[in-house]
Amino acid sequence: MDLADLLEDLLDEQASLDEVVAPLEDRDWDLPTASPRWSVTDQIGHLRYFDRAAALAIRDPEAFSAEARKLMEASLVGETSGDDFTLGGFRRLVPAERLARWRQGRAELAEAAGMLGERDRVSWYGPSMGAKSFVTARLMEAWAHGTDVCDSVGARREPTHRLRHVAQLGCITRSWTFLNRGEPAPEGDVRVQLTAPSGETWTWGDAEAAGDNAVTGPALDFCLVVTQRRHVDDTALAVTGEHAADWLSKAQAFAGPPTDGPRARQERTTGSRS
Repeated sequence: MDLADLLEDLLDEQASLDEVVAPLEDRDWDLPTASPRWSVTDQIGHLRYFDRAAALAIRDPEAFSAEARKLMEASLVGETSGDDFTLGGFRRLVPAERLARWRQGRAELAEAAGMLGERDRVSWYGPSMGAKSFVTARLMEAWAHGTDVCDSVGARREPTHRLRHVAQLGCITRSWTFLNRGEPAPEGDVRVQLTAPSGETWTWGDAEAAGDNAVTGPALDFCLVVTQRRHVDDTALAVTGEHAADWLSKAQAFAGPPTDGPRARQERTTGSRS
């Protein structure tokens, strides 16, 4: 897929979430989500902040670096200081203004990303990223945080071919998942074979190098696991091999400090009884 098609998929993913958010009642913006301390407002505000940051990173890398340093410094102050920096102003807006600001941020990103060439690299909060990976990461963020919003408001989005981008990012960040935790990158490979929403099969990994390490099942479930929206035990994924199981217990397709994702539903239920 070329960059123009990838950008179109990003815009379509954002638009699909807009269809969920636009009709919300004002009170729905205050509903809690699975992310600790975050409401629907915070999920959308997070997307808005980093869409604008992404646009700035493309247009003016030096200005982006300065803004990124401010965020890092703010995040060191206290547990919620990073959220205060990125979300504080957004939280003070009325819901109609929040929706408008999110749309404005998306438009800024679309305009800036339209300037990228296939071989361009973009500065970000860690290593720089290739243009395609950069746009893919923004699509993944829109889908993952959109999942949190849908879970909270009781909406359902039909899975689409765009999940392939999320699954691809999940696969290529396997080594990074371990390195981000200070652990050695795993040896060998894991064969990933997923059923797409269309019914076709998507595959990653070298079968010979993977040995008995494999992940098979619905693409939607795999994407939910690598973005830490579901525990693997709460999905229809079949996981075989020690390396595959270890990976999916830690998989993290997004940037930032290592996080563990949700506990299994059975574990949460058992814990609530003790």
